[in-house]
Amino acid sequence: MAEAETGERAVGGRAAAGPAGTRAADRPAGGRTADGPDREHRRPDGLDDTTVLALGKLSEALETVERARGHLYTMHQLIGSADFALDEAVTLFAEAGHGEVADRIRNDLIGRNVVPGRWTFQIVEEFDDGYHAEFRAVERDARDRLAGGRRHLYEAELKEHRRTRGRPGHEALPGHSG
Repeated sequence: MAEAETGERAVGGRAAAGPAGTRAADRPAGGRTADGPDREHRRPDGLDDTTVLALGKLSEALETVERARGHLYTMHQLIGSADFALDEAVTLFAEAGHGEVADRIRNDLIGRNVVPGRWTFQIVEEFDDGYHAEFRAVERDARDRLAGGRRHLYEAELKEHRRTRGRPGHEALPGHSG
């Protein structure tokens, strides 16, 4: 069967069911349905399946970078907490008569750069101002140029493909019946 007949699309060498592989005859112009997504989540007229899929992959990649950014902030906070916990360890070692251990922690660990020349806040700032900012700009530019700035088109079409119309909890939008 042809791709349009099966509703499947080869992605990365494997078949993947989804909105980009649905038959054009089954999808009104521009990916719209009578009770479907709002205008901001509808495919603009003329936007092809491959572009919607590519924008979806770019969005997925950005979401992964956002998760990595969150982990970077987690590292920043954990390292800071560990550094402050060392103050108490130094005090306790000194009270217990282990001055050399206390001195080594005080001199070699407290306030130490985590990478040459940088504390974690500097790593976070460089990431935010460099890679993260550029990634967001590239993703936004692609959406603006190709889809009129609309976000999550692939996911909106996926929702339409997977939801059961007329069932509670499967509404297209808040405040509408299933």
